[in-house]
Amino acid sequence: MRRVRTRSSIAAVVLTLLVLILTLAAGHAEGIRLEPLKIPVPNGGGAGPSVALLDAIVLRPDDGKPHPLVLLNHGSPRSASDRPSMSPYGMWAQAAEFARRGWVAVAFLRRGYGASQGGWAEAYGSCSDPDYAKAGRAGASDLVAAAKFMTGQAYVGKGKWISVGRSAGGFATVALTSAAPPGLAAAIVFAPGRGSSGPDTVCGEAKLVDAFAQFGKSSRVPLLWVSADNDHFFGPKLVTRLSDAFAGSGGKLSLVRTGAFGSDGHMLFNESGTAIWAPIVDRFLADNKLVLRDRLLDAPTRPAQLRGR
Repeated sequence: MRRVRTRSSIAAVVLTLLVLILTLAAGHAEGIRLEPLKIPVPNGGGAGPSVALLDAIVLRPDDGKPHPLVLLNHGSPRSASDRPSMSPYGMWAQAAEFARRGWVAVAFLRRGYGASQGGWAEAYGSCSDPDYAKAGRAGASDLVAAAKFMTGQAYVGKGKWISVGRSAGGFATVALTSAAPPGLAAAIVFAPGRGSSGPDTVCGEAKLVDAFAQFGKSSRVPLLWVSADNDHFFGPKLVTRLSDAFAGSGGKLSLVRTGAFGSDGHMLFNESGTAIWAPIVDRFLADNKLVLRDRLLDAPTRPAQLRGR
């Protein structure tokens, strides 16, 4: 009887250890992996090399499986002197939220921003006669190239992908939908636009309205547009003109206006605005059958590059 009990006790211990090992393994699989990356894109006609390397970070579920891609696209500061100091870690928190939802989230800097190579390709000319459509398409070309490179990575799913952008990155994303590359399933933009020269001041508003109308003519990808009521780059009245122009010419648009956020609602799509924008994004993803997980992954540890901020 004693021997039987001993064997039973050993079996119980072994079983407990196996459960513990499997639990730890599952916990590891449920983590989020962060890694820096350089994304090669064509740089025809731009300053520097013929192939520019874009500075990027990737956050993804650390389970060894491929997952769908989401590109995260930054804005453009009003002052050109602020472009060199930009970093893809500026969108780490947003990328982390998408990674928690099962996406391979890539936050990257387009040509001419931060440490990304290549000359700044998104100039729109003078304030008196801006060519916004040209600037938007230039930004979109980097998005297309980045998506092509990323979908070739083993950890990225080969099916549907999405693009998310704010401000100038949102404008580039709108332009992207007008000539949608293969696999682009949806787009999400926060306060899209160009030409803000100061609070509540935009160069050539009519030209910006026309650019959105141009993009809407051929855009058929579901697009979520989120703007806060106290946005001082592109205010509520201008948002009405821009969104009406886009939808009126055929764009497939879902416009969501939020209440005021902080001192300038243009900053809504950031870490402190997550409680507002994340539920809006989740509803849009659900409406377009793009929900990847029933439960969010745990939030990753804040990287050293952002500690103290």
